[in-house]
Amino acid sequence: MDYILTGFIQALKLLFHGDPETFSAVKTTVLASSLSVTASMAIGAPLGFWLGYTRFPGQRPIRVVVDTLLSLPTVVIGLLCYAFMTRRGPLGDLDLLFTIPGMAIGQTILGLPIVMAMTATAMENLDYRLKQTLLTLGTDRHQLLLTTLWEARFALALAGAAAYGRIVSEVGISMMVGGNIKWHTRTITTAIALETGKGQFAMGIALGLILMAIALMVNVAMSGLKRLSER
Repeated sequence: MDYILTGFIQALKLLFHGDPETFSAVKTTVLASSLSVTASMAIGAPLGFWLGYTRFPGQRPIRVVVDTLLSLPTVVIGLLCYAFMTRRGPLGDLDLLFTIPGMAIGQTILGLPIVMAMTATAMENLDYRLKQTLLTLGTDRHQLLLTTLWEARFALALAGAAAYGRIVSEVGISMMVGGNIKWHTRTITTAIALETGKGQFAMGIALGLILMAIALMVNVAMSGLKRLSER
């Protein structure tokens, strides 16, 4: 057990001294996850609105597909993205493989079903009189979309927080699409896996503490938003 205690002490030293390698992984993680969550919200919120607010043929099968994608393994997403981004793939000319934008694309695919499903559920739970009131006031489709999304803003924020928590803790996409390149695409999770495998428990514990802190902040934010939505 002594090596665990020693690892914690060394991890705290790395954090307090601002170890460049440790914080390089943190910077990459924050950048890639922020890009992917922004894209997930920009794409998923309107699609979730359409899925949960309107009625159309085939709606139920589409909803089943979206709900099924919530449990899509990250290694499968990483494999598909790698196949598309490799030199022989259809996106090979864009040079996205082993880059932060490439990782963000894969992570967006991971977060998109979460945002869509939670937004659709929020739309289904809105007061049915809202649409009638807005139409009576003469709103057009664009205003209807924006006003309805604003009414469900707390639910949308929860969807974004849930997607961020899922994205920031994934390993498969970052490892396969990013390549775990030091100083470039190495994230917190891939660095933990690598350093622990090398026996470098101190850095692994340091990054684990940072990841737990991020997860705690996400959970606190979700709890606060939930309380606001219940008022």
